[in-house]
Amino acid sequence: MSGFVSCLGLGKTYESGSGSVEALRSIDLECGAGAFVCLLGLSGCGKSTLLQIVAGLEAPTTGSVLIGGRELDGPSPLTSVVFQDHGLFPWMTVRKNVAFNMKAAGVSAAEREARAAGLLAMTGLDGFVDRYPHELSGGMRQRVGIARALTTRPKALLMDEPFGALDAQTRGHLQEELLRIWESQRTTVLFVTHSIDEAVFLADRIVVFSPRPGRISAVVDVDLPRPRDPEGAGFMALSKELRHKLVPDLHGAPLG
Repeated sequence: MSGFVSCLGLGKTYESGSGSVEALRSIDLECGAGAFVCLLGLSGCGKSTLLQIVAGLEAPTTGSVLIGGRELDGPSPLTSVVFQDHGLFPWMTVRKNVAFNMKAAGVSAAEREARAAGLLAMTGLDGFVDRYPHELSGGMRQRVGIARALTTRPKALLMDEPFGALDAQTRGHLQEELLRIWESQRTTVLFVTHSIDEAVFLADRIVVFSPRPGRISAVVDVDLPRPRDPEGAGFMALSKELRHKLVPDLHGAPLG
C-alpha cells in the first residue's frame, strides 16, 4: 500500500560519549491522504522521534521518508507541526502568531489577513485576535498553535501530544474540535499520544509501538462510527485490546 506519508525501513540511533542509543528500528509505515493516524506507545518508545523525522527536523540513521511521493530532505512545505508546547511568540498577538508562518512563506499581506481570519473563526478565536499568549488559557493557546499550523494549508498535520499538558475537560473539548477541523479539511493527520482512549477517540488507524528501540508491534484499524462514545461497548473493547497490545505483561492495567 502506498501513502501520502511513507516511512521506509526507518531507523534512528543517537551517538554520545557514553555509547549509542537505538531509538527506532525498521519502521515501515504508510499514511494515506486524508487519514487520521495515531502513533501510540509508552513514554520513550521513539514515537516523537519518528514524528520529528517525518517533520524533517531530524535525519534518520537508516531508511527514508517520502512526503507526497518525494524523498524528504529537511522540512517539507507540505507539512506543519503542532507540539505539546504550543511555541507561540509571547510578544505577538494571537492574530500575528497565526499569520507568522504565512509571512515566512511569502504569502501576501491581503491573503495572510484573509486566511488568518478564516482560521481564527474556525477555531473560535475571532474574539481574541488582539490578546497576547499570556492572556489565554492553555487550551486557547493550543488552538492558536493549531490555527497557525493550518494557515499554510499543509497536506499533512504532524501533532506531538498536543493536548498532553491540558486538563481532561479541555483535552476532550479540543479533541472534538480537532476532529471537526479534520473532517472539514481532510488533511492527513499523524498524531502522537500515549493515551489509549485518545487514540481510539480520534484515529482511523492506530500504530502501536514497542518499548525502545521503537518498533511497530501492531497496526489496528478503528471501525467505530463517529462521534465515538468512550463509554460504548465497542470503544471499551478496543481500548482493552490495545492495552494488552501495548504492555501485554501488565494484563490490562489502566494506562490511559
